[in-house]
Amino acid sequence: MSEFISTLRALDLPFDEAIEYLRQKVNVTSTGWTDVWQKANAKSFTIAGANVEALIEDFRREVAKALETGSTLQAFREQFDEIVRKHGWEHVGKPGWRSRVIYETNLSMAYSAGRYAQQTEPETLAAFPYWQYVHSGARHPRKQHLAWNGTVLRADDPFWDWAYPPNGWGCGCRVRILSETMLRRQGRIGVDIAPARIPVQTINKRTGEILRGSEGIDFGFDYNPGKAWSELRMAA
Repeated sequence: MSEFISTLRALDLPFDEAIEYLRQKVNVTSTGWTDVWQKANAKSFTIAGANVEALIEDFRREVAKALETGSTLQAFREQFDEIVRKHGWEHVGKPGWRSRVIYETNLSMAYSAGRYAQQTEPETLAAFPYWQYVHSGARHPRKQHLAWNGTVLRADDPFWDWAYPPNGWGCGCRVRILSETMLRRQGRIGVDIAPARIPVQTINKRTGEILRGSEGIDFGFDYNPGKAWSELRMAA
């Protein structure tokens, strides 16, 4: 069992907000994973390299089933094989790896957006004005994610705009809410200094374009899914 799936079970998910986040998305075809970039994922359901809408819809149905019923990765993999055969899809990577990426990434983004929606309810913010970064406890941790473990900042700190987890493929980190009392129980009298956002860039080998990101976070993940979704709802 992956650290990511263990984290999801420990959080006792799914919940209504996560389901709503997935339902409001619009199917979008793509030729590669960078076609739908960063915040655009808040409103788009896409599978990298899937350029037929019927194929995307079949995958979306199975992801929704996993989210709403808690069905396992193994169950998703069985349907993945069936969908691939049905559409004759020639995907990148071995089936076991590709199905896991689709399953975990879509669920983690939905859970993240849902938790953010809950945590930013006015009543919740009033009672729990502090957020704490919690590392997943992975056996092979990303050094930056581990370094952020335990960091406490106010809920409105700009850090959460770019480092609210998940912060990469398979990342199982999360955010814990804290009240004043809970903060003091940790022996704290205030918040930490927010980690600096250090820009990085790489070249997309397929397209040649420059991809910009933030140090310690996988490219395309340095945004807050829940905040992006909230902005979409306010603009509607």
